[in-house]
Amino acid sequence: MNADLLLGRSYPPTEPYLVGREKVREFARAVFSTDPLSLDPAAARAAGFADVVAPPTFGVLLQELTLRQLLADPEVGIELSHLVHGEQAFALARPIVAGDELTAAMTITGVRELGGNTMVTADTVVTDAAGEHVLTATSTLVVRGEAAA
Repeated sequence: MNADLLLGRSYPPTEPYLVGREKVREFARAVFSTDPLSLDPAAARAAGFADVVAPPTFGVLLQELTLRQLLADPEVGIELSHLVHGEQAFALARPIVAGDELTAAMTITGVRELGGNTMVTADTVVTDAAGEHVLTATSTLVVRGEAAA
């Protein structure tokens, strides 16, 4: 892996992702959410939303699209077998709602060496069709050194 190329590296925005009602409901069930706003369109509308509201961690689906860009980048050369997910955080500007068309763009915001491993922090900024900020997903990946493999 070429750590010198990472810090500040940005990737182009993903193709627009249309958030579907059933995808939100499936995700809610997968994370054991019983929130009626995520499962029942009538409850979501009664609360002032256009459709069901995704759980806060739904943003990981958009971030995953950006992480694919990093992992496929031959210049960086991250060996997938050496990769461990270290940490995840979400900062929501507003809830994700079924019907949203979202785009994500990632920038590497931190790189540090620790115990022979490289800690890579990536911020994925998700915006809606109007270009408004929806959330920022921050992920720290641990790229294990050769000795740890």
